[in-house]
Amino acid sequence: MSVQNYKNVVIGSGEGGKYLAWHLAQSGQPTVVVERRWVGGSCPNVNCLPSKNEIWSAKVADLMHHATRFGITPSSASSDMAAVRKRKREMVESLIAAHLDRYNASGAELVMGEAKFIGPKTIDVRLNDGGTRTITGERIFLNLGTHASIPSVAGLAESQPLTNVELLELDRLPGHLIVLGGGYVGLEFGQIFRRFGSEVTIIEKSSRLVSREDEDVSAAIKAFLENEGITVRLNAECIHLESLGDDMAVGVDCHDDGSDSIGSHVLLAVGRRPNTDDLGLDRAGIKHDKHGFITVDDQLRTNVPGIWALGDCNGRGAFTHTAYNDFEIVAANLLDNDPRRVSDRIPCYALYTDPPLGRVGLTEEQVRKSGKPALIGTRPMTRVSRAIEKGETEGFIKVLVDADTKQILGASILGTGGDEAIHCIIDIMYARAPYTLIQRAVHIHPTVSELLPTVFGDLKPL
Repeated sequence: MSVQNYKNVVIGSGEGGKYLAWHLAQSGQPTVVVERRWVGGSCPNVNCLPSKNEIWSAKVADLMHHATRFGITPSSASSDMAAVRKRKREMVESLIAAHLDRYNASGAELVMGEAKFIGPKTIDVRLNDGGTRTITGERIFLNLGTHASIPSVAGLAESQPLTNVELLELDRLPGHLIVLGGGYVGLEFGQIFRRFGSEVTIIEKSSRLVSREDEDVSAAIKAFLENEGITVRLNAECIHLESLGDDMAVGVDCHDDGSDSIGSHVLLAVGRRPNTDDLGLDRAGIKHDKHGFITVDDQLRTNVPGIWALGDCNGRGAFTHTAYNDFEIVAANLLDNDPRRVSDRIPCYALYTDPPLGRVGLTEEQVRKSGKPALIGTRPMTRVSRAIEKGETEGFIKVLVDADTKQILGASILGTGGDEAIHCIIDIMYARAPYTLIQRAVHIHPTVSELLPTVFGDLKPL
């Protein structure tokens, strides 16, 4: 058996893996990346960027439907899903071409195939063109990503539901899209297809949408989705599917309504699972939890010396920005003698409904449970000039502060521009500066960010 040896082997070409591979290769180290399906990982191919592409198409449709509110008389507007898909595909193709250019420029080798461990540092690769290769690496970096979880639901297989991957490839508009799951993916796609013209029903097992957020956030999101005509069914139990010819019935046992929802398409959006099941982690001796997430330390090292895990598969973050930070942590430790750690990271993320939710740090519920003496400031978007000008006044700003140290504990900005304005707060938190610094800052008018000093200037005991 011929074995090829490399300094660095990266399995998976997602955000953390590709940047690390390019960085290591440019430093002169022989580096190979093994990718079985999507060059660049899921983000530029089927997840964050393609979905946001369709969000903006849906935003245009929504603006045209409400043009008269702005004094504009619109022509008739209808959604052409083939054209929407074409726009999305063109963006993806340009992104992947740029990725391939980076591989060529960096000197990192890209191998398309499926990798499996046959030993701690030895990997068999079944190439996509039908061949095989066996490679070893002095250092191995796992950047495996995740896929949509498939729940145990009666009638699921027979109903052939969609995941986000297939939904993005539709060239015809669903008559009635039923979304199983009231989390981030489900809400974004539910709103997209409602704005394109589909009837949409969102079914969620828990008592509220996006249950990791505060109750006021969940309630506000539910309200603006329902105002757009989306049906939301909560407290759903004993979910089951049944094929009805061209349609599907989704049966639920809800506290308020136990009737079936009849739809043309079903989207599964009930969470993500790491792509670790078929990698042979046990043959490499790599520890993982019961859900398949690889166990890592504060510098992303696994229990096996010389093997790291980056991105979604390590359970330490589920976003492109955290995966990129994983790359920064590993590269800093390996090449720059800079002891960066995962625990240095402040949790932050966004939900890209319209309006979006920008989040950082602790929720109000978490602060209350901590028992810390805290202050809270809020302001509805109806009192934000920028939101009023745009006719987008749903949502609110909420900030939380430690009463003793004056450090910002967390914030939620649910409203137009919230995904951008939240960075004012993120930067202050990383600076470990007191909230009074932003309170006394002068921001540009009219913006959403200009109201942050006002909110911090009107704090009250929590």
